[in-house]
Amino acid sequence: MNVIDSKSLERDWREKPVPTFSHPAPGVSSDEPKISSIGARALLLEAPGEFDLRWQRRIWALADEVEHWPDVEEAVLGVTNLLLVFTAPPRDLDAMKAAYAAAWRRAPEKAVSGRVHEVPVIYGGELGSDLARVCEYSGLSAEEVIAIHHGAIYTVCAIGSSPGFGYLHGLDPRIFMPRKTVPSLRMLKGTVTIGGMQAGISVTTGPNGWNAIGWSGLEMFDLTQPTPCLFAPGDQIRFTPERIEL
Repeated sequence: MNVIDSKSLERDWREKPVPTFSHPAPGVSSDEPKISSIGARALLLEAPGEFDLRWQRRIWALADEVEHWPDVEEAVLGVTNLLLVFTAPPRDLDAMKAAYAAAWRRAPEKAVSGRVHEVPVIYGGELGSDLARVCEYSGLSAEEVIAIHHGAIYTVCAIGSSPGFGYLHGLDPRIFMPRKTVPSLRMLKGTVTIGGMQAGISVTTGPNGWNAIGWSGLEMFDLTQPTPCLFAPGDQIRFTPERIEL
């Protein structure tokens, strides 16, 4: 997976905003992407509508096509978005945007048979310090939140934010949890989190605005390995309770 320096970007384009679950106005196509210029050498295509796995499958297929276009330096996967970086500013930006939109329209839903990973989790306790907030927001008990979380199968949509971090689709809407307005300043590596309609596992220790519900000792990034990232787009994740601390 290619990773570019995102410091020059205005926001973290790998992530979609928290879904609004809105529908298009009458007469407006629900299939049209949003294409924006990111600096002079990049175009960001964002799929329409909700955080949906079918859009992610089209993003995967779109990446396969456009990364081979002339003058493309790299195509970087995000969560239902794709950043296309050129070696130089396109001569005809409008024509390039039109070509990008056309490629999106013909992109199929790419089926990816990734690996299945079982992730043991210690739920709750000191390392799952936001579990009580999730319970309060959802109206569910801790036992119910934990059962819902590990009862789902998650799909890795993209790798980003930090090396090896997988953005996971598949969170049950019953435990949707907005991100914190004030992030935790030192969330430990391995913390199992919920952020909006996404799930994740922190790869490094540091500031984090997602909600901690547990912890896993699984190593997800190791530079000494031939493939440093444990997860890859299309892989599936199953969380398994190693211990529950309430």
